[in-house]
Amino acid sequence: DVQLVESGGGLVQAGGSLRLSCVASGFTYSSRCMSWHRQVPGKEDQLVSSISSDGTTYYADSVRGRFNISKDDAEDTAKSTVFLQMNSLKPEDTAVYYCAAEIGIWCSGGMDYWGKGTLVTISS
Repeated sequence: DVQLVESGGGLVQAGGSLRLSCVASGFTYSSRCMSWHRQVPGKEDQLVSSISSDGTTYYADSVRGRFNISKDDAEDTAKSTVFLQMNSLKPEDTAVYYCAAEIGIWCSGGMDYWGKGTLVTISS
């Protein structure tokens, strides 16, 4: 079974940094899009960033220039580790951050698997 496990969330002051990690395992296919989403209670889920199988990245306008997504694909094609480096954090970045995976070369927005999330809280 595919499993996605996030870590790295926490409480930091505005202007600080956090690095989120997601270990994804159990894939049958080597091509996958990995992404980070965030959700604030009462608001819609937001796609924060994604990285496709060929390394193409996407960032939401609200985080572009502050966040950086990267991945480390193990030789074992069943596993990926994806990171989200978050710098210059703002109180409005406070949310639960979810890692997600989509099977395929490109990121189309249709996530197949989700992690349970990690809470990021930014104090002003």
